[in-house]
Amino acid sequence: MRAAGWLVALSLALPQPAAAVDRPWPTVDWPVSAPEAEGVDSTALASLIDFGAASEMDSLLVARHGSIVLEAHYAPFRAGMRHAVHSATKGVIGTLAGIALHQGLLPRLDQPIVELFGDRRIASLDERKKAITVQHLLDMTSGIDWQEPLSGAPRTAIEMERSADWQQFVLDRPMARAPGEAFDYNSGNSQLLSALVGRVAGRSARGYAEEALFKPLGIRDLAWRQDPQGVSTGGYGLYLQPRDMAKIGHLYLRDGVWDGRRLLPRGWVDSIRGSLIDMRLGGVTPFRYANGWWVLPEYGAYMAAGYHRQLIVVMPALDAVAVTTGRGNFSFVELMKGLRAAMRSDSPLPANPKGEALLARHVEEATAERRSPVRPAPDLGRAVSRRWFRFEPNALGVQSLQLDLEAAEGSYQIELEPLRPGLPPRRLRGAIGLDGLFRVGEASSGYTAVKGTWTGDDTFVLLFRFVVEGGSSSYLLRFGDPRSVEVQFENAWGERTVLRGVGEGP
Repeated sequence: MRAAGWLVALSLALPQPAAAVDRPWPTVDWPVSAPEAEGVDSTALASLIDFGAASEMDSLLVARHGSIVLEAHYAPFRAGMRHAVHSATKGVIGTLAGIALHQGLLPRLDQPIVELFGDRRIASLDERKKAITVQHLLDMTSGIDWQEPLSGAPRTAIEMERSADWQQFVLDRPMARAPGEAFDYNSGNSQLLSALVGRVAGRSARGYAEEALFKPLGIRDLAWRQDPQGVSTGGYGLYLQPRDMAKIGHLYLRDGVWDGRRLLPRGWVDSIRGSLIDMRLGGVTPFRYANGWWVLPEYGAYMAAGYHRQLIVVMPALDAVAVTTGRGNFSFVELMKGLRAAMRSDSPLPANPKGEALLARHVEEATAERRSPVRPAPDLGRAVSRRWFRFEPNALGVQSLQLDLEAAEGSYQIELEPLRPGLPPRRLRGAIGLDGLFRVGEASSGYTAVKGTWTGDDTFVLLFRFVVEGGSSSYLLRFGDPRSVEVQFENAWGERTVLRGVGEGP
């Protein structure tokens, strides 16, 4: 899901799910192999690393024949951190529906959902709405009137977020067409699926996942948002480590069987691979959809996909799984081509010390931050340091800002509008890297990495990276004099605004 500006414009203001960067993380049990031992070309993987750096990835993982052959974390994201998987959550919710079906908790996929929500009074209950089945929700073909384009503002999803009861909001939506008629991307479908999984399992989708999916796969470190009724968000809101994302892909690669135990029904994975549901994306590469997963028939691949390319890619013919997390969009086709080019053989290749050295060097170069000389603050910089600037009401909710740009390590303080009337303003604070290296804030600031630099005598650029959320924002501050500032804001979602502030004191 594309997050709306009013939710993400200043993501650092929102406490993130606990994912502390300074605590020990649970180990994961993926074996690691030299690429050539699994028939993968190290030199081609080095090119994939460069592609990831140019594409604003936070992490890139490739596993083949059950072993990791490539793993990179682009700073300030690093190993052991969770990442927001955004709409890849839909693939997990689909997986849980499959497990519930296999366990007999979910009676059948062609069951009308109004029967499963029999305790609710549903508005606009015409014959088309009565015909919506569980499978329609899984395939995004419910016919519910919903505006959530894959590029553009997710208007109806925003309305759902603002509602007091998300399930009721979705159930009460009018119908745009008959169920099964066409694909329409709709996070509300997934929210209803999450609620249904919770109903038949007798607990939240998260609680059911921890027992039926995450425990068998050894996934212990996660976070998951919930709606006002405590239902795990179905369309987005799940946070996982990249290695654990890869485990879910490997479950699908093995036809829903994990460690000799079948978790998904027979035929579940085949129904995804053979899907004929057209996502209507246009272009020369067809995209299909089924059970919460995107399908690329031309490349023999399918994937759980989230905004800004949070991907779990499964390539059965290559016996491979790839995971990406990041902050920007890139070509799915280029990724698929790069993966296919790397998979040179089904059997081991000759040892390639030069290729492995090249790969190691590219990983180090692409994922390590580079320190730069600290530019001395200009005279104006010293005059504005530690001065509070007050702002008129604005879309970001910023009330005031203070920067200290004279110290060896810079710092910031931001006051934001209170969450509710009568509460005090929210205050955020943290360090600013002035040497080209991000400084990662504590949990209370949402694992926000910040750095900044003077680009002119009156211009300072402040960069925020939201390490767990995968977002970023930039603030170009132009000081007219020690008591006036114009702030040009832009974030990774393409939203822009301008704030003007007045400094306190003489």
